[in-house]
Amino acid sequence: MKLTITFCLVPVFAAILLAQGPPGGGRDFGPRGFAGRGAGILGAGPGSRTPVTGAPYSATETLQRQQTLSNGNQISTKEQSNVYRDSQGRIRTEETVTPPASSGKTAYTMVTIFDPVGGYRYVLNSSTMVAYQSPLPPARPASTGSTSRPAPPARPNETTASLGTQTVNGVSATGTQLTETIPAGAIGNAQAIQVVRTSWVSTELKVPVQIKTTDPRYGNTDMELTNVVQAEPNSSLFVVPAGYTTQQGGGPGGGPRGNARRGPGPR
Repeated sequence: MKLTITFCLVPVFAAILLAQGPPGGGRDFGPRGFAGRGAGILGAGPGSRTPVTGAPYSATETLQRQQTLSNGNQISTKEQSNVYRDSQGRIRTEETVTPPASSGKTAYTMVTIFDPVGGYRYVLNSSTMVAYQSPLPPARPASTGSTSRPAPPARPNETTASLGTQTVNGVSATGTQLTETIPAGAIGNAQAIQVVRTSWVSTELKVPVQIKTTDPRYGNTDMELTNVVQAEPNSSLFVVPAGYTTQQGGGPGGGPRGNARRGPGPR
C-alpha cells in the first residue's frame, strides 16, 4: 500500500513535524506524523512554542493524499487552506471544509486564530456566531548558557544530512534530509523499513515551505506552501469579529486539525 500526502500550510500546530512512533518502532513520518497543518506554526522546530515575530506573511498551504492499493486502485484527496501571520506572531488559518455528498451539507470555512499575544486560540463558528476560546500553552523561554537543555541523543537508526540553501516556492529555504531505518522485527516487519523525510524551511519566515516524505507504510507525502506574500496582513484578521459570543473551550473536534475536520456545523 502506498500513500502520497501533500500538506497545505498552516494552519495548525502543524507545528509538530515528528509524531510519536508506532509501538516498538521509531518516529512516525506518515500521515499522522505531521500532527496538524502549518507544521512549525510557532517556530520551525518540532514542538516549538515560541512565536515568530517580525516576519509577517500570507500564503496558501496545500495537502494532497494519494493511496495506491495493492490492486492498483488509487484513493486521492486534496486539502487547501490560507494562512496569515502578523508581525506580533498572531496567526489566522482558513480552510474550506467539504462534507461528503451524502451528508447533504454545503461546504463551509473553518477559521482558527492563534493569538500568542493574548495567550488564546479561537475557533470561529459563523453559523452560530460563536468563538470557542482556549488557552495556548506558554511559550518556552529561550535557552541560554548553562541553563540550556542538552541536545537529545542521536537515535541509532536515524541519519541527518544538510541540503544547503536554495529557493523553494519563491523563498530562500534551508533543506534537511532525515532518514530513519526501522529494523526488521521492530514493529512486526519482516524486513527493514526506510523512511526518508526532506524538509525546506524558509530562512526568513522560519516555517516549512516544503516537506516531502517517502514511507513504505503510507507512501509519499508532499507539503507545499505557495503564493507567499511577505507583507503585513490586515489586523482585523486576528481578532474575533464583532457580533460573536465567546465561549470557553476548544469547541467540537478538539485540536486545531480536529476542529477543521470535525468542527462545528457549516459556516
